[in-house]
Amino acid sequence: MKAIRFHEFGGHEVLRYEDVERPVPGPGQVLVKVAATSFNPVDDHIRAGVLAQMIPIALPYVPGIDLAGTVADLGADVTDLEIGDRVVAMLPLDSAGGAAEYVLVAAESLAPAPTSTDLVDAAALPLTGLAAWQAVFELAELKPGQTVLVNGAGGAVGSLVVQLAVDAGAHVTAVDVPEHADRLRGYGANQVVGPLALTEGPAAVSGPFQVVVNHVRVSPEELAQLTNYVADGGVAASTAGPIPDDAARGVRSASLWVRSDGAQLAELVAKVDAGKLQLHVADRRPVTDMAAVHEDAAAGRLPGKTVIVAP
Repeated sequence: MKAIRFHEFGGHEVLRYEDVERPVPGPGQVLVKVAATSFNPVDDHIRAGVLAQMIPIALPYVPGIDLAGTVADLGADVTDLEIGDRVVAMLPLDSAGGAAEYVLVAAESLAPAPTSTDLVDAAALPLTGLAAWQAVFELAELKPGQTVLVNGAGGAVGSLVVQLAVDAGAHVTAVDVPEHADRLRGYGANQVVGPLALTEGPAAVSGPFQVVVNHVRVSPEELAQLTNYVADGGVAASTAGPIPDDAARGVRSASLWVRSDGAQLAELVAKVDAGKLQLHVADRRPVTDMAAVHEDAAAGRLPGKTVIVAP
């Protein structure tokens, strides 16, 4: 079969399109014929080697953490799936493998793919959806009626955070550049504002807020200013660096390290099929363009969430 792999850390040029042996599922494993994976910023960091100590990987490595595809073969002890089932999964960061014709997946990581969207586009859901879910419901412990500020709301994770918070009954203020404003209003955000002028303080955007969710990479000093946007007794959740606590005001913070969870992913899929969660796919590229996608991401040229179509 064909796959994209890299044999050493480096720039986008280390990515190679080559022949590899088709894997065989062992006990508890499922062989999935890949329809698509997607690009996530962590793919670039893994390939460059900057996460080598945090995420030890074996080389050669097949990138592609997201997976959408169909079941091709079942290992022993897998009884709740059938060949031909449409599935999605977030693959382990230390082994990944989505940029290939076939990939092995632990059965418990899989969820049924959405029926209301193209299978290729479903590859946009797993990592970003799980990151949004875990930020909103695990880290922030969001409750109905709470006020929420989503900083970086137009991005792949932020867009899903807005929708999950709206669906949970929160009052959402979405922060991003004007080009995303109409889409964010369409998601049900109560207020959409441009990038924060942190020196103006939370009152400028009708804050402070009971929950702040941050997806924008800023300096430690700017992260510290975001603490001021959290109301007394509130919580800050971040996927882009730690926001400091404020014990005197009862403000706690938490940083996200997303993990695979088949049950959570199934709940996300159900929300997609119920029309409560929209996937915003900006581009679709063939897997043979993977090196160019990494190059475009590094240069800031990706238009948004990009799915990578399998061979």
